[in-house]
Formats: sequence, C-alpha cells, structure tokens
Amino acid sequence: MGRQKLKKFEDNDKAGNIVQAGKPIYETIKGNWRAFFGNDKPLVVELACGRGEYSVGLAGVFPEKNFVGVDIKGARLWTGSQAAYAQGLDNVAFLRAYIQNLTDFFAPQEIDELWITFPDPRPRNSDERRRLTHPRFLAMYRQLLKPEGWLHLKTDSDSLFEYTLETLAEHPIKDFVHTSDLYSSSMAQDHHGIKTYYEHLFSAQGFSIKYLRFRFA
Repeated sequence: MGRQKLKKFEDNDKAGNIVQAGKPIYETIKGNWRAFFGNDKPLVVELACGRGEYSVGLAGVFPEKNFVGVDIKGARLWTGSQAAYAQGLDNVAFLRAYIQNLTDFFAPQEIDELWITFPDPRPRNSDERRRLTHPRFLAMYRQLLKPEGWLHLKTDSDSLFEYTLETLAEHPIKDFVHTSDLYSSSMAQDHHGIKTYYEHLFSAQGFSIKYLRFRFA
C-alpha cells in the first residue's frame, strides 16, 4: 500500500465524520444516527457515494437535513470527509460499509430519503443480483425508508436505467417521474448544479444523464 493511501487511512481513523470498522460507534450506530448528529433533522443517505461530492454538495444546500454517504472504498471517503471539514459542514458524515449490509447500520424507517448516484451498472446477466435496483435491494430500501421517503437514481448507463424501469414496473410505487436526459428536462433545477466526479466525466464524453425518483406505495 502506498504511503499516501496509508496517510488517508490514518486520517479516516481520526475523523469524527467517518463511521467505519474499528471505531466503537460502528457497532452501535444502527438506529442512532440522529444522536450521532445531535439533532432530529431528516436523514438523507447516498449509496455508492464515491468521493462524496454529492453528499457534501447537498449538505451545503440543505443545512436543515443530515447526510450520510455510504461506500466501501476508504480512500474515496477520505476525499468527502476532508471536503466536509474544509467547508465547515457538520451535517454530513460517511459510512464505510458494503451496501448489501445496510440493515446492519440503519434501523427500519430510519432514513427519510435515499440517493443512488452512478452505481456500477453490473451489465453482465450473471451480476443482476448485484445491481443496486435489483428487487432484493428495493425490498431493503422499502424497509429502511420512512413511508413517504423518496428514492432517487442518477446514472449514465442506458442498460441500468432500462433495467430499473422494467423492475419498477413490477413494484407498487407512486409519484414516479423519470427522464433519459436530466439536463434537458424541467427537473434539472432540482439538482442545484451538483455533479459528481463521474457525472462530469460522463457528461464530457457525451453521455446523457438519466434520472428517476419515486416513493414506495
């Protein structure tokens, strides 16, 4: 492991805005996120958050909410953690964990809103169960979200977007809106100009950004 990555991991061990294995809070955070933040603000969780650009960006726009970015890559979470400190944001934190284990860290109906931002599309048929909009994940999100909680997806992947539309057609949902070209749609203003590293990359390559949101019925 490189010296720079080791330094990042050392920083993460000390960071108060990162929950990860080895810290006592890692074992007790489930059901206690509002105590962690020290308030009763709505809890917004971003899955596959990468470098945390979206969580940090949203935290700056919505100080009345708390944000948690979830990813398994510690070096990526370091970037989000340091950005939050640099901007003086105390309403954003990061959880280093596998998304399939989300129920180990959030209690039923503890989450007010979920974002899935540019996840790995897992295009191979053999990887279908690993797609973050597979029915097994949707069942987990339904359990963790409050009854009127929103679920959002942003992706550049045509295949993942079409798969998700087909999957959702078989699930009871409501208030469903979607677009295959977010920044040419009326929903663009709802995103406050916040873009992830990958979103900038994909947009520069000419890929349109797909977006959808819904509530479980």
